[in-house]
Parts: sequence; structure tokens; C-alpha cells
Amino acid sequence: MSSEHESAAGPGKGGSRRRRARLAAVQALYQIELTGAAAPTTIAEFRRHRLQGDVDGLPMDDIDPDFFAELVTGVGQNRPDLDRRIAGVLTPDWPLERLDSVLRSILRAGAFELAHHPETPAKVVISEYMAITDSFFSGREPALVNGVLDSIARKPGAGDPRPALA
Repeated sequence: MSSEHESAAGPGKGGSRRRRARLAAVQALYQIELTGAAAPTTIAEFRRHRLQGDVDGLPMDDIDPDFFAELVTGVGQNRPDLDRRIAGVLTPDWPLERLDSVLRSILRAGAFELAHHPETPAKVVISEYMAITDSFFSGREPALVNGVLDSIARKPGAGDPRPALA
């Protein structure tokens, strides 16, 4: 199975290089939101100090570094559009700002990947980010990620290369 169409079984022993890149990207996006650091600075720091050893049982020294950097950079460059897409499917009583910052990072990364990687099936993207969510939360957050990303995948925006899901 290629890394583009990886198993959606969730984080586990081994995992895919892209799964690990997604996890690291979510952590980097969380750090950027907390510290206000620039994406290139955070990417460089992660490459030097954090993409080694294990994180949540996944070996981080064998990630897809280009995909990691693309996710972090892409979310930063497209954040207003991503936030608009996410907010557009959230209920008025749960605006984006009310969500936990880790959850916002997960949703932004997932929304970016849905919009900019049409070669990866939406089901795979959604499953991957649900699994990441499950590693951070024990409540209803994975279901929220599923619902939000599924709604985004079904509702393409202007210029979105991904067709609506059937």
C-alpha cells in the first residue's frame, strides 16, 4: 500500500511516514498558535530537536519531512480560508475560537489536506486525523473531527480541486 493510500487504522506500531508527519505537523501548529513563532522557525526547530525518538509510540525519526513542512507551511499560508471553511460547518454555539487549540490545529491540518491533496482519498484524510485526535482526547472530539472534515469534504469551496463526496 502506498503512503498516499495508507491504512486508516490509526496510530500504532510503525505507522506510516505520512501519519507521523501529520502528528508532528499538528504538534508544530499547536506550538505556533501558543507561541506565535513563524512556521519556518518552528519547522527548523522540529527538524533539529523533535523529529527523533518516539512520540505516542510512533518513531518520529522516519517521517516524511517534506509532507510535514508542507502541512505546517500550508496551514499558515491558508489559515484564514481554512478557518472560514471550518467555521462554516461548526454550529453557532461552538465557534472555532471556543475549540481547544489542539483541536483547532487538527482541524486546520485536515482541512488543508482535503483542499490541497485531492490524490489522497477524503476517507483516508478523515480517518488519519480522527486517529490523531484519539491520541490527544478521550471524549467526543474524534466524532467532531469526523463530522467537520466530512462536511468540508462534501462542500467544496471556490477553486477547491476536490469534488464533493457522493
